[in-house]
Amino acid sequence: MKLVGLPLIVFLAISAVGLPFTYISYTGWAGSPKQDFYFGVSFGQNTTAQAKLLIDKVKDYTNFFLINSWDIATNMTALNEICDYAAEANLKFIVFFDFISTQYYAWHQPWLDTAKQRWGDKFLGVHLYDEPGGKQIDHGQWDEGEDVEQVFKNVSSSAEAASAFVNSLGPTQSMQALKSRDIPVFTSDYALYWFDYQAGYDGVFVELGWNNSREQQIALCRGAANAQGKDWGAIIVWTQYEPPYLSSGPEILRDMRTAYDAGAKYVIVFNYPTYPETNPYGILSEEHFEAMKQFWNYVQFFPKGPARIDAEAALVLPKDYGWGARRPDDNLWGPLNLTWRKTWPADTLAPLIWENMNKLSARYGLKLDIVYDYPNVKLEKYSNVYLWNETIH
Repeated sequence: MKLVGLPLIVFLAISAVGLPFTYISYTGWAGSPKQDFYFGVSFGQNTTAQAKLLIDKVKDYTNFFLINSWDIATNMTALNEICDYAAEANLKFIVFFDFISTQYYAWHQPWLDTAKQRWGDKFLGVHLYDEPGGKQIDHGQWDEGEDVEQVFKNVSSSAEAASAFVNSLGPTQSMQALKSRDIPVFTSDYALYWFDYQAGYDGVFVELGWNNSREQQIALCRGAANAQGKDWGAIIVWTQYEPPYLSSGPEILRDMRTAYDAGAKYVIVFNYPTYPETNPYGILSEEHFEAMKQFWNYVQFFPKGPARIDAEAALVLPKDYGWGARRPDDNLWGPLNLTWRKTWPADTLAPLIWENMNKLSARYGLKLDIVYDYPNVKLEKYSNVYLWNETIH
C-alpha cells in the first residue's frame, strides 16, 4: 500500500497543478494495462514507409494500430507489409475497408480467410465503412449508392426509417463477408450508435471532437453498447475543419482519460491528413505524442481506472427515434429537405428530450447511459431510470 500510495499522491498532485507533460513512469507500481484495453493511433497516409515510421514512433506507449487508409486497403502487398510490421512491434491492429469487393478487389475475401491464421490474435477485426449513422443524419442515407437511395425512397415514418437503415446496412455483401467468417466488425461514428449495433457492428468508436458534449456522446454510445452486449470505444477526432485540426495535447489527454474512465475498451487518436506538409507523422505533433505517453502511464498506473465509472442512471428515448442529438433542432433520420423525409412532420419531441438530456448530463456526468425503449432492454441495473417525456427537476 505504501508503494502505491506515494506515487498516487505524486500523480494527483501533478494533475492538480496542471503541469502539461511531466513524464513519470509508473510501470510495475500498480500493474499493467488490462489485457482487453487497446490504445493507439490511426494511420491515414498512403505508404508503407509512413506507416512504419509512425509505428516506430508510438510502439513503446501504445498497444494498438488502426490501419485507416483506403489506399492501403486496396493494395494487398502494402497492407500485408504494414500488418506484419505492426505485429512484429507487438501491436494489435484493425484494418479499414470502405467495402469488401469480389468484383474490384478479388483478393479481399481470400485475404480475410487467412488473416487470423497469419496474424493470430494481433488481428482484431475490420473497420467497415465510416460514420454510417452520421452520414444518415446529415445526408439522409448512410451510403451514396443507388441501392440505399431506393431503400429510403418510400420511407414515411421513424419506424420505417429505422428498419430501412438497419436492413440496408446489415445484409450488405461486405458486412456478411465478415460475419460469415466470424471477424469482428467496427466503425467510427457520431450519431445513431444504437442502430449501428442493430445493423451488426460488434464495436463502435464514438467520435470525441468538435463542440459536442463528451458526456452525452459517451452516454449514447455506451448506453447502446451496454444494452446490446457489445463493445465500445472512443476516437479523438478533429476539433476544427482548418489546420491544425486536432486539439492541443492537454485537451486530447483530457478526452482520452474521459473515455478510459467511462469504460471504453478502445481509445484511438485520429491521424489524417498531413499537416504541415513536412510532418512525417500526419497531423500528430510532439505535444500529441507527449499526451499519449502521459495517457499510457495513466493506464498503467490505473489498470482498472482510478474509479472506472459505471452508469447508475438511464434516460430512455422513444423506440426508433433516430435523432442526431447534437442540438435541439438536429435532424431526425436525415434533413427535412429530402423528398422521403417530407412525408412525416418536423420533429416536436426533440426540445423536451434535449432539455432532459442536459439536466441529467449535468446531474450524473459520465454515470448516465442513454438507451431506447425496446422490450429487451434491461433497466433494472440502473438505480434511476428516466423516460424521455417526464418532468425532470
